[in-house]
Amino acid sequence: MSTPPLAGAGMPPGAFSGTQAQAAREVNTASLCRIGQETVQDIVFRTMEIFQLLRNMQLPNGVTYHTGTYQDRLGKLQEHLRQLSILFRKLRLVYDKCNENCAGLDPVPIE
Repeated sequence: MSTPPLAGAGMPPGAFSGTQAQAAREVNTASLCRIGQETVQDIVFRTMEIFQLLRNMQLPNGVTYHTGTYQDRLGKLQEHLRQLSILFRKLRLVYDKCNENCAGLDPVPIE
């Protein structure tokens, strides 16, 4: 698969918008699986970071707690959860695209 020339190389911008959109739809299934694997690894890493943050948080058991520290840790936790949600959505898109690409294939017996 060849890449189209840049728009600044004498071609009007948007001249390849149709072919680029078509190429984006015809992504190799093996590449999608690699992207999915990397996404799963990112999800595991982010989840480990979330548990690390939760482990280091002090329980509010009657001790005076600094609001600045609490707000900072809460902000970090919310950011990690937001990124984790984005990664799960990305993984779902990759999964759906792989299923779409493999829908017409016949299953091969493992034997």
